[in-house]
Amino acid sequence: MKTRFMLIMALTMGLSTAWAGGPLYNVRDFGVVGDGVAKDTAAVQKAIDTAASSGGGTVFFPAGSYLCGSLHLKSHITLMLDNGSVILGSTSKDDYDPWETLPFKNDSDQETSYFHNALIWGEDVEYVAITGQGMIDCNFKKRHGPKAIALKRCRYVEITGVHLRNCPNYNISMLGTDYVNIDGVTIQNGHADGIDPDSCMNVRISNCHIEAWDDAIVPKSSFSLGERRACENITVTNCYLATGCNAFKLGTESGGDFKRIAVTNCVMDGLEEDPAISGIALESVDGANIDGITVSNITMVNVRTPIFLRLGNRGRDMEIPTPGSLQNVAISNVVATRAMFPCSITGIPKKRVMGVTLDNIRITYAGSNPMHPADTPIPELEEKYPEADMFGTLPAYGMYCRHVEGLTLSKINFGCNRDFWRLTTPDDRKVNWKKDGAPDLSAPAEPGTTIFMDDVSDVIIEGLQGVPTEGAMVHFVNVRTAVLRGCLPAGDTKTFLQLSGEGTRNIKLMGNVLDGASQAVKFDEGVRQDAVEAYPPIKR
Repeated sequence: MKTRFMLIMALTMGLSTAWAGGPLYNVRDFGVVGDGVAKDTAAVQKAIDTAASSGGGTVFFPAGSYLCGSLHLKSHITLMLDNGSVILGSTSKDDYDPWETLPFKNDSDQETSYFHNALIWGEDVEYVAITGQGMIDCNFKKRHGPKAIALKRCRYVEITGVHLRNCPNYNISMLGTDYVNIDGVTIQNGHADGIDPDSCMNVRISNCHIEAWDDAIVPKSSFSLGERRACENITVTNCYLATGCNAFKLGTESGGDFKRIAVTNCVMDGLEEDPAISGIALESVDGANIDGITVSNITMVNVRTPIFLRLGNRGRDMEIPTPGSLQNVAISNVVATRAMFPCSITGIPKKRVMGVTLDNIRITYAGSNPMHPADTPIPELEEKYPEADMFGTLPAYGMYCRHVEGLTLSKINFGCNRDFWRLTTPDDRKVNWKKDGAPDLSAPAEPGTTIFMDDVSDVIIEGLQGVPTEGAMVHFVNVRTAVLRGCLPAGDTKTFLQLSGEGTRNIKLMGNVLDGASQAVKFDEGVRQDAVEAYPPIKR
């Protein structure tokens, strides 16, 4: 408060004078017009360059509209946007710097790879800030164009308070940029991603409001630096994330590792009439090791797939595609309403997802497409781009798990609006599947299996609740060493636990209340009768 008061006093006494916080450079002293029509790029850049040549300072934008092309940030510079000020992006792409030349082969897309084609960009600068209550309006009506803020190999960055809108590319894009604090930023009508820390370390994102047609917050680890660099020590808290794609996602650019990342206290939403593809998506498909991820205290609505974990083997920028790892993940205290597709946790045959805990998860489904037949194989799709709907329909409405080791599901409640299945027309039930994979919606679908697991070991399912099912509440296929305890199938459930596959063994049932199930355990052909032990004993 003292610093802000001293700044206000300095502004009232003379905008070009030094203030107690350091030299102040008012862009109006450098020849800007500020009417949103005349181009002010050169004058604003002169103010930045003058401040930098004097060792740094604050470049101040009073109320007004400043039409600009590419502006180059310098070290020790703060851009301060006063309330009522707008840095307005030129709609002429000729006013922006061209893409830089990369001295190495890179398979990433243009938006991920290049940083000079931006409204405000900095490379190899440090101690920079963009702050205030003003606006950065990129002024584009559709995707493909310059980024709003692009930072490459920078350090000690503060972006606070400002309002970004109408960006045709990533709104805040950072590559190899460390020690970043983004706080209280509002992003609206983002035609692409909201905030992308790519191969960055020590990044804090807090108290932000993001509305982006593509992903809202996406830590990446691309090859855009010419090396594999980890994304580490990332925190996201107290944010509203509205998106037509994924609210929080690791990947899909995943050549470097993701370690020690925490997301907490966030609201996730679809965008206008378009539901989000997923709420939480953790994806390693290019060799990344994902390790030490926590997500907690999340509420979401209008998100098709609330939780999606994927370990694949696309192998971008790899001579020989080699899968990484996905392990040590804890997701807790999640409430999702109006979900549509099952959550999924999937590895590949020779590389399992390891050590995942989901605790206190409550998901209510608005409806679903008819489910995949349990006896029909789901394709592995090891090399496919990861997306929550990549497998098409799945054999469960709540959760599908395959190639996982060390999985704990605790206090999980899957609910749904049964009237949605029974009373709506096929068109009403359609939930935006891609045209090339649209399922048959000619007949209503009843909620079938709640949780389906295939090739999973070391499982604990505790306190599971769901709606009455036409199939099994839990279906195990080649599941080894599992404990189910304290589960409560709803009345009219056909079967509590169905066992398939010759590899299924060492299953323990403890303290479950099975009165609501017509059948406690169903043994498919090939499953040994001693594969299950129950306490208290169950009728076979």
